[in-house]
Order: sequence, then C-alpha cells, then structure tokens
Amino acid sequence: MTLLVALILLPIVGSVVVALLRGHAAAAKWTALGFSLVELVIAIAAWVAYDPTGPRLQLTSSVEWIPAFDIRLSLGVDGIALVMVAVIALLTPLVLGYSWGERLPAGRTHGGFFSLLLLEQALTVAVFAATDVFLFYVLFEIMLIPMYFLIGGYGGENRTYAAVKFFLYSFLGGLIMLASAIGAYVYCAQVTGRGTFDWATLVPVLSDAPTSVQVWLFLGFFTAFAIKAPLIPFHTWLPDAAQQAPIGVAVIVVGVLDKVGTFGFLRYSLPLTPQASQLLAPLVLVLAVLGVLYGSLQAFGQTDFKRFIAYVSIAHFGFIALGVFAFTSQAQVGAVSYMINHSIATGMLILVIGMVISRGGSTRIADYGGMAKVTPLLAGTLLIAGLSTLSLPGTNSFISEFLVLIGAFETRPVYAALATVGMVLAAVYVLWMYQRTMQGPVRGDALLGTAGGPGAVTDPNRSGAHRLRVADLGAREIVVLAPLIVLVLALGFYPKPVLDVINPSVAATMSEVGVTDPVTSQGGN
Repeated sequence: MTLLVALILLPIVGSVVVALLRGHAAAAKWTALGFSLVELVIAIAAWVAYDPTGPRLQLTSSVEWIPAFDIRLSLGVDGIALVMVAVIALLTPLVLGYSWGERLPAGRTHGGFFSLLLLEQALTVAVFAATDVFLFYVLFEIMLIPMYFLIGGYGGENRTYAAVKFFLYSFLGGLIMLASAIGAYVYCAQVTGRGTFDWATLVPVLSDAPTSVQVWLFLGFFTAFAIKAPLIPFHTWLPDAAQQAPIGVAVIVVGVLDKVGTFGFLRYSLPLTPQASQLLAPLVLVLAVLGVLYGSLQAFGQTDFKRFIAYVSIAHFGFIALGVFAFTSQAQVGAVSYMINHSIATGMLILVIGMVISRGGSTRIADYGGMAKVTPLLAGTLLIAGLSTLSLPGTNSFISEFLVLIGAFETRPVYAALATVGMVLAAVYVLWMYQRTMQGPVRGDALLGTAGGPGAVTDPNRSGAHRLRVADLGAREIVVLAPLIVLVLALGFYPKPVLDVINPSVAATMSEVGVTDPVTSQGGN
C-alpha cells in the first residue's frame, strides 16, 4: 500500500468508526481528531518521500476497474497535487478542533458532523490524486455528497437552498466535463485504435488533435473548473454556501474544494488541450481580471462576515486564474503557491471570524466594534489573518501575488496592470473590516469578567438580556490558530521549501503546453 492510498483509506475508515460512535459525543470527537492527526503524519511522510527531481507522477498505484473501457483506479501526485494534499491534511484537524464545541442544529450530533468531514477529506485527497480522467470525474461528483449534507444538515437558516444550489452548480458542471472526457476517449480510440481515460496516455494524443477538437474539449473541462473555482460569472453559489455553512465547513469549501477548479486547469485543461488553452486564454484572462475587480468591489458592500470572505476569495481566485493562463513559469508557480497560501490565509481568517461570531452571536459586521479593547489576542490574530489576506510583504501570500503579477506582466501587461488594482482594493477592504470590528468604541455589552464587574463596557442601547460575555482566546482556540500563524510568517520569509516542490511540476506543465518563458523570465525561483 502506497502512502497515497493510505491517505485516502484512513479517513474513510475513520469516518465509519466515528459514525458508529455518533451517540457518544466525546469518543466520536477524540476518535475523529486521532484519525486526522495520523493522516497529517502520513501526509508529512508523503512530502518527505516525494522527490521534486524525480518522475512527474510519484507515489503511484493502479488497479483495474472497468477493463472494457480501460478505466483504472490510478493514483499519483505531482508537486501541484502534493501541496494541496498537504493543505487538506493540515486544515482538517484544525477544523475539527475549532468545531469541538460548536452548537449544532437540533437532532444533529458531532459524531455525524465529524464523520462527514473525514469522508470529505478522503474524497478530496482522491480527487487531487486521480490520474484516470474518468476516475477524476466520478470523484469530482461524489465529493459533492458529504458537502451537501454538511451544508444542508448543519448550516444556517437558509441551508437547504444553499446546499441545493452548491450541489446543482457543481453537478451540472461535472456532467459537461464528462462529455469532454468521453470526447477525449473517442478521439483517442479513433487515432490509436484503443480508447483510454489514462491521463498520461491522453496528453500526447490530444496535444496533436486539431484545434477545433481541442476547443470543444477545452470548453467542457473549463466550464466545470470555472464553476468550481469559481470564476465570474459562475460564482454565485459560493456566497450562499459560505454564508450558510458552519464555520468549519466554510474553511473546507473556500480553502480546499474551490482549489479543485484551479487544479483542474493545470492538470487537465492545459496539458490535454494546449492549443485551445492558448487560443482561448484571453477569454479566461478577462474573466480572471473581472473576478479580481468585481470580488474586491463586492467585498466593500457586504454586511455579513461570511459573504465578505466569499467575495474576497472570488477576487483571489481571479489572481490564481491570471497566473495559470499567463503562460510563464513565474506566474504559474505564483498561481500554485497562491492556492496553498490562500488556503492558509483564508482558512485562518474564517476561523478567527468564527471565533468573533461565537462571542457576539451575530454574523453582521455592523454588530461589532472595539473588540480589541476586551479581546486583544483575538484582535491580533484577526490582524495577522487580514494582513496575509491582503498579501502584506512578510506574510505567506505576498510571494504568490508578487510572482503572479511579475510573471503576467511579461506576457499580459494590460491584464496584470488591471489586476494590480485589486491589491490596492484588498488593503482597503481588509483594513475597513478590521477597523469596524476591532477598533473604535465597544459595541454591545462586552464584559471581560463577571457581568457588571470590573472591565464591563456598557451599551445603553442593549438590555441586560442581550448582554454579551466576551472572553479572549482560550487554550483550544490558540492551539487551532498557532500552526496557521507559524505558516503565515514562516512561508512569508522562507517560501523555498514549497516553491522547490512546485517548480518542476510547473516546468513539466509548460512543456506539455508547448510554451517557453520570455527571455527575461527567470522562472519561479
């Protein structure tokens, strides 16, 4: 059994065990956390075992599934997939730790909630690891099921609407992708006499296909990935899903699931349809820049914390798409590193905002103010998450945004210049949110201590029945946030370990597409 197979099977086993313990809350919680921590250890072992100078796909395994169509259960990772597997392994135990004491809807248990989270982890790892196109499609659709139940069963007041919208958008996109996968199989059969869904076999065959064939195949894959990413105008499911999902689930949706779309661009759209990718790149770049500007402007107008984060992420996904379709090594390395750094920064931002909401009982930004006076640690962590989100130099996201923009300027200067406006807007909307919630006069009855005792800050507009008892970060919350703070700062000053893993896979992707860097480009180093 390879490490990759273990990374998929372990959370599945954990999901089953936790589900059987759903009537015993404490046992279910500790069991889920234990499985997720073992998963993290295996992910670290996989990172150590991966050789950036070795073959393109490593930790591989393959078993026959449907021999008549040459469909196999084939798994393997390159550097791009490996960093996303590592992110999933990191975020899952943190999400479990955050959700430890979360209030669930009536009739729901932590055992069921944690069981679904572990199952979602397994399926997401499998999606990034799949090297058979049909297997990828199946996993792309199946991973929607536990997320549908997580949002629809444990979310907010309008959770059913948000869950159905999330499911339908991604499911329909997957069906369109299936049409392209079948088209690739048929074309391969016509050219070679034997159809296959094996990614490594399809890449050289489809790269020589007529441009017209590639365009149709590209559009099918692109639609599914653009919905998942999401790019404008396929984005409307994300604000609803993020708003209604529990905080821990929102971390997975925004921090992990969305990356399946941008990963799909790099693994499937570009290598399988290289000519079409270059031909239609201007269209994608327009959508990417629109996403940066539209998401940034929409963030200003949000009154709800969760919708604010959703639109911030839409802007960031525009940067990632810009990096992918700029077709320079620097830009693509920046895009891939942005995928992992966005997961870290936005995952931390969502968790901290969840901690704010748990203290105030409201998701409305306007219901908060002056919290830094009574919760300085919470305010400090929100500031670090916000600075990482706006890509301040010295934080993890800066190098990613810098590489995307400097790489895109070489081939797409107009698009890069327009996207740069998004950097300015990010600084404004993040600091605007922080100022309103953490600075100024304290809003509400925020009590640091016993009600009416020392440290009480009163608001005459609130009755005693609505007074808030606010405590600073507790030990469990500090443990959850500490790894993310370390990564934000460590990768901000020393991103080389991640870039070394990413660079060879990006170089391979560029070679498969058949493009080379401009003379001035120095790659992602």
